Amino acid sequence: MIRIRRARREDAAAIGRVHVETWQATYAGLLPDAMLASMSDVRQSAWWSRLLSDSREVRGVFVADDEEMGVVGFGSCGPVRDPPEGLDGTETRVGEVYTLYVEPDFQNQGLGRRLLDALFRQLKADGCDCVVLWMLADNPTRFFYEGMGGERVGHRVDTLAGRDVEEVAYAWRDLDMPLVRRKLATEE
Repeated sequence: MIRIRRARREDAAAIGRVHVETWQATYAGLLPDAMLASMSDVRQSAWWSRLLSDSREVRGVFVADDEEMGVVGFGSCGPVRDPPEGLDGTETRVGEVYTLYVEPDFQNQGLGRRLLDALFRQLKADGCDCVVLWMLADNPTRFFYEGMGGERVGHRVDTLAGRDVEEVAYAWRDLDMPLVRRKLATEE
């Protein structure tokens, strides 16, 4: 059984491992090989440990915790960092999903939906009425976000490891997410 729960500081090593594994699997061919090969569980774990030491930050970090395997996915959220130009201005408080990763062996089991639901619930509790998520334009998981009702609202070019990459933003203006709730209900 896998449960979605708020992350704790002792989850940092597992989150760091999942972060590196999922980046290396997801972004192969999309980001420079040298960048992906140089990623370190130790560095990522230390970064997550620092983040999870701040009680304000922990509110927006959730894990998918398998009773046998431990942490197999995670997501994080908070205030929007870079609002896309495609928001229509009716949004009063915008939140952002910063990360959402599930280990390849645990994908297609509804964990991404369940993590996204937890993140949206947190952002709604924090007073947000809209959520955005930035991702690489060529990332095939964009179809997941489109299937979850995300509307493409922005585009930008960023530089990662000396390489320009296109990113797109998706937005959700209904944080009750009836589409996700319906899909979750049919899976149980």
